[in-house]
Amino acid sequence: MAKYKLKVNGKMMEAEVDPTTPVLWVLRDHLNLVGTKYGCGVGSCGACTIHLNGKAMKSCQLPVAAVAAQEITTIEGLSESGEHPVQKAWLSLDVAQCGYCQTGQIMAASALLKSKPHPTDEEIETAMNGNICRCGTYVRIKQAIQSAAKNAHQ
Repeated sequence: MAKYKLKVNGKMMEAEVDPTTPVLWVLRDHLNLVGTKYGCGVGSCGACTIHLNGKAMKSCQLPVAAVAAQEITTIEGLSESGEHPVQKAWLSLDVAQCGYCQTGQIMAASALLKSKPHPTDEEIETAMNGNICRCGTYVRIKQAIQSAAKNAHQ
């Protein structure tokens, strides 16, 4: 066991865990930030997507020892009031069905828009390729990203 000081959602937090513990479980089990979801456990589905230094990263296979002193943002830190353009677009277009994958989808989409404020359809598809939606809401997900890109820069 080792103590890790982590900067999560702009706040310093501490967890005493095994260095190989995935960031997902540190967030959920030790820091009580349960918005980041467990999906597959092998980095394939994207339900566990967080931002690490502003870039979308799957947290289920990322050991806590690899992230010390880096900036971690979870869905809870994206916007306290749900006013992030991506979150607003998700609601206005009624993207979610079951909703399980949506935090990972939103985190991947918001990282994309931060790096590419006006992405092409191909860039959206490439960026979102690692996030699986069992309900198949891909058309609405793409529309929401396009809407967020448009509305964020008006």
